[in-house]
Amino acid sequence: MASVKYDHVFKRFGEVTAVNDLDIEIADKEFLVFVGPSGCGKTTSLRLLAGLEEISEGNIYIGDRLVNDVAPKDRDIAMVFQSYALYPHMTVYENMAFGLKLRKTPKAEIDRRVKEAAQILGIEQLLDRKPKQLSGGQRQRVAVGRAIVREPKVFLFDEPLSNLDAKLRVETRANISKLHQRLGTTFIYVTHDQTEAMTMGTRIAVMKDGLLHQLDTPQSLYDRPANIFVAGFIGSPAMNFFDVRLTTSDGKLVIDGGSFHLDVPTDRLKALQPYAGKDLVLGIRPEDLHDPEFTPPGVVAGRIPSEVDVTELMGSSVNLYLLSGGKQFVAIVDPRTRARVGNKIEIVANMGNFHIFDKETEQAIR
Repeated sequence: MASVKYDHVFKRFGEVTAVNDLDIEIADKEFLVFVGPSGCGKTTSLRLLAGLEEISEGNIYIGDRLVNDVAPKDRDIAMVFQSYALYPHMTVYENMAFGLKLRKTPKAEIDRRVKEAAQILGIEQLLDRKPKQLSGGQRQRVAVGRAIVREPKVFLFDEPLSNLDAKLRVETRANISKLHQRLGTTFIYVTHDQTEAMTMGTRIAVMKDGLLHQLDTPQSLYDRPANIFVAGFIGSPAMNFFDVRLTTSDGKLVIDGGSFHLDVPTDRLKALQPYAGKDLVLGIRPEDLHDPEFTPPGVVAGRIPSEVDVTELMGSSVNLYLLSGGKQFVAIVDPRTRARVGNKIEIVANMGNFHIFDKETEQAIR
């Protein structure tokens, strides 16, 4: 087992900086997820660690070993790609054993490792089949099994669930999390899907344009996003943003959104008082907006006069797409709501959970 360290790592492709000063320490046995939109540098960061791309500047360590000039095969890592890359003419057993045979591992040891990995993944009954006889989920498990038999210090996953359907993705996501707990090995996982990141990672590295924007636990990213990008990327549906101005009225500090006015709660006055008179960005998650008839107890309520534009019944909740002052936003409300398209509604904002961002820097104001 091993820790991993990116020490001020850069990767440049000509004029383009794909990874910009990445500085992360990943603990032994941690499950770290790189997440971000396409082109953010997450896969390049993984490939740098695997040795599949050359570092432009900085150092990468696996354990205490500097691996900048170490060949990929000698880094003691195993990688699972989006593509299963199984040999079609070989059985599952032969696919899983192939890398060990190349390393001239004793036959008895190969047999032990393959059967143990198959048992962990629940594919013992598939060992004699060819890849064409397997479903997508089964092929992905074989690809993971091929990595497990290597018994590496670090597992690398590059969007391994992208080719699976929605139901199978949820199932395989849970299986990979259980696998991490069982093996007790360092996992580094790349995805563009924030749901995968939130449900699997012990910590998440959120990237955009080659830069690391925030590195934290899933709950901290959700509760305390560092900036507008992280706030909008983490959570589904995404956080709502409103251009607002902080004003004072009758001795109170008020968030003025034009079509609505929200009193700042007393516990936030000290932090926000210096921004009185300034243009800011208000962020409210859809789950912190409620139907006035079904507002949970204990909510510090502010009201936003709105018109219902679209409704989506989700079963356990209803997504209301609302308009206020020409701005569309989303609320996740109680399924008993009587709100219908065209209705006027004073949606209740939970003022205990709002976020404020500097309009120029886009950084969160704590």
